[in-house]
Amino acid sequence: MTAYGRSHRYEDGPEKPPSHRLRPRPRGKRPLLALLVACLLAGVCVATGMVWDPFRAAAGQDRAGPGSGTPRPTGPSAPSDPTAPATGPGPGSTGPAPSAPPPSAPVRGRADDGGARPAGALPFDLPGPAALRTGAAAGKLVFAHYFTPYPLSLDNASADSDYYTRNYLQPGGENGKHERYGGLLRDRPLPVAPKDGDWEYANLRQEVRTARAAGIDGFTLDLLSLTGKNRERADLLMRAAHDVDPAFKVMLMPDMTSLDTDDPAVLADALAALARYPAAHRLGDGRLVVSPFKAEEKSPAWWTRMTDTLRTRYGVRTALVPLFLDFGAHHAAYAPISYGFSEWGSRSYAGQEGASADADRAHGLGKVWMQPVSVQDTRPNQGIYDEAGNTATLRTTWSHAIDDGADWVQLTTWNDYSEGSQFAPSLHNGYAYLDLTSYYLTRFKTGQWPRIVRDTLYLTSRTQFAATDPTGGQSLLMSPRKGGAPPRDTVEVLSFLTEPATVRTAVGAARDEHAAPAGTHARLLPLAPGTSSAEVVRDGRTLASVELPYRVDGTVAVQDLQYYAASSGREDAPR
Repeated sequence: MTAYGRSHRYEDGPEKPPSHRLRPRPRGKRPLLALLVACLLAGVCVATGMVWDPFRAAAGQDRAGPGSGTPRPTGPSAPSDPTAPATGPGPGSTGPAPSAPPPSAPVRGRADDGGARPAGALPFDLPGPAALRTGAAAGKLVFAHYFTPYPLSLDNASADSDYYTRNYLQPGGENGKHERYGGLLRDRPLPVAPKDGDWEYANLRQEVRTARAAGIDGFTLDLLSLTGKNRERADLLMRAAHDVDPAFKVMLMPDMTSLDTDDPAVLADALAALARYPAAHRLGDGRLVVSPFKAEEKSPAWWTRMTDTLRTRYGVRTALVPLFLDFGAHHAAYAPISYGFSEWGSRSYAGQEGASADADRAHGLGKVWMQPVSVQDTRPNQGIYDEAGNTATLRTTWSHAIDDGADWVQLTTWNDYSEGSQFAPSLHNGYAYLDLTSYYLTRFKTGQWPRIVRDTLYLTSRTQFAATDPTGGQSLLMSPRKGGAPPRDTVEVLSFLTEPATVRTAVGAARDEHAAPAGTHARLLPLAPGTSSAEVVRDGRTLASVELPYRVDGTVAVQDLQYYAASSGREDAPR
């Protein structure tokens, strides 16, 4: 499987030039082929209903195409002052005029306090920490990739006027620098209330609590820079992790696409400083686990010099787990110096056909394998996205981790909102993707599928059709990445049922119902203008219901191709 990279935003200076450029595309035009494919798929959806069972290998959507991708270019620079008033031209300015907010602008609800999971939120009873961290489960570790540029808050302001809302979700934010692609982000962390005292540290503690409550063992910390705000947040996160839960670990992931050093001793110094924190992930024999992102950026000899410096200068023994963008091309050369392997992976449900072979290669060399698990990937500022197929990518990548015998899992990502890949609770997805992950995580760690004890529905769809051109000033549009699944316009109802039941659905003006079996079942419906909802009916009683509180419109100001999600178990979640 060919891996690909991600975008970066730098807090500490001007934007750096990307190491790779994506293929050019016509400005403001969508390729004719994509239009034809999207229309054809929409017709198929209408005609067939597109039922898909992710656990049935014969399902048509389970057939994968060739994977491909590109290493990640760098992203936007940091806000110069997150606490400053809203940016944009004032009276008499000759700068760019502010654009209208996207149709998916934040809908305000109660602030997320990271408290205990509401009773009945999940379709099953999540085992406690003892069951997930002892015995055989202790060797099956699940980490979430933490991206320091996007904490819960950037300025401790109210969410209706904070930096995310003013500058990242608005096309004209940050003085119009993101207007070409309709704004930097399409989603953001769930709003949190302003806090007294050390609010940044308090918010990081909250994120650790949220991850731990979902059954996650720790974070992989993307070390973007050796100084500045991202480095400061790295230190705070190391403290917060141990403070909340001494068993919650942080795996160090120096990012070789962004770290500004060619000296292995400089990186060794930085890693040694972070290794002093008790939260730093170590093996049972005391070795510090270091998993460099895009490890192939440096040679095996370079990494050997780095680990030798850690050992001789600081007494730190290292277990190196390189993460490659091209695992197939590089793993053999790095095997002699590596404890394990990983890769960034594909974010389309089609294109996963190499995952099993990658795990087999790693295990054949006697190495641990860390499997990437993902939700989706949409990158407005790079003009590209992957067709995730509602929750198909999430379920497919988790199935590979389980079926292929992965030792560890990395959720890619916890909170990189600039690529729309977040598992963390977000404004437009609530806790839906994280709750689904708890289900698969339990099977991965315990070896047993958890028993479904509550009827629960998960509803996912986009808020616009894939072929819709925005009416605003956006000139760079996203097109599907080569090698992934073709675009589709579907609403997915994913049911977790204690017994067979009828699931009634409403997609815009269309009403339908289908018989759903006990256990898990996915039903696809054609996307239509309006809102979508679903309910579980058994013996004439409605037992669970869910509504996706975002309208699908045929005319949109800004292109937004992320899948939105809602859960019947989280009806009171902020929206």
